[in-house]
Amino acid sequence: MKYRVLGDTGVFVSELCLGAMTFGGSGGIWQTIGGLGQAEVDALVGRSLQAGINFIDTANVYSLGISETMLGRALYGRKRHDVVLATKVRGRMGMGANEVGLSRLHIMQEVEASLKRLDTDYIDLYQIHRPDLETNIEDTLRALDDLVRQGKVRYIGCSNLPAWQLMKSLAVSRAEGLERFRSTQSYYSLVGRQLEWDTIPLAQDQKLGLLVWSPLAGGFLSGKFTRDMTGEGRRKTFDFPPVDKAKGYDIVDALAKVASARGVSVAQVALAWVLANKAVTSVIIGVRSLKQLDDNLGAVDLELTSEELKALDEVSRIPAAYPLWMDTLGSDRRPGETRRYEDATKPAAR
Repeated sequence: MKYRVLGDTGVFVSELCLGAMTFGGSGGIWQTIGGLGQAEVDALVGRSLQAGINFIDTANVYSLGISETMLGRALYGRKRHDVVLATKVRGRMGMGANEVGLSRLHIMQEVEASLKRLDTDYIDLYQIHRPDLETNIEDTLRALDDLVRQGKVRYIGCSNLPAWQLMKSLAVSRAEGLERFRSTQSYYSLVGRQLEWDTIPLAQDQKLGLLVWSPLAGGFLSGKFTRDMTGEGRRKTFDFPPVDKAKGYDIVDALAKVASARGVSVAQVALAWVLANKAVTSVIIGVRSLKQLDDNLGAVDLELTSEELKALDEVSRIPAAYPLWMDTLGSDRRPGETRRYEDATKPAAR
């Protein structure tokens, strides 16, 4: 296993993070995504730690707390400091009017519940799961700051924030002297590269860790789905995240070509492509079996060549959104000098 620093915290986390969304589930979406029992969870957690994974991510809303409970049981008796434990808050946890969101009331209630379910005294990385437009961001950040000061949380992070909201949050933290987000957990894959427009440049500029969820696009890039075959897996019944399938199958074809040449799986190539981006800190893998886990682990040692990266980039590239394409017009460059849109966020040569 290889390790990267989480933003500017000085904390090293494994390049692969075990995602616990598949833990538990007794119906509906959670049964589709996961449905794993305790014995299966114990085996996955044990194999991950054995392989050098020291980073595990869950959320209170995953199976309405069952995921956290099962993870806590799987970690029981192990050295707590050997695991960087991350969870999230935001989603609805009950029918009450205030059992949802990022209010101080809800955060304080849910952190205690998460600590109890995880059977731990502290959470290493506590993340807001999504924006909450009903709550003043200062209130949210001050509540999170209090948790850090109380020792219940080591660091705070966010997930699924638009770049402008993330930058606003960082500015508020600095202005108010509050703990700031140290990482963002965001969707990024070969069939979902919009993160490159603004969030990745922001993360690099602000020295934030980037944690990638669904690097296989909900299984679309696992090798099970092609133009001629609809494989088994949760995407067959839960088609998420959204994928432009016409273009997506071209990407799958390119992945299969590289995988065949290298003697590895399509999933390993897709994961290796994400890991090749040095802005990425860790890639969250959500697996349902030891076979899937072992296959994903192989991606860490797969280093794609420049030619392979170029081929995958060309087939998956997306047009720049405004205002990024404005910088491709060349009005401030020397005669004959051109720039492609993917260089639009990089400083021009002077």
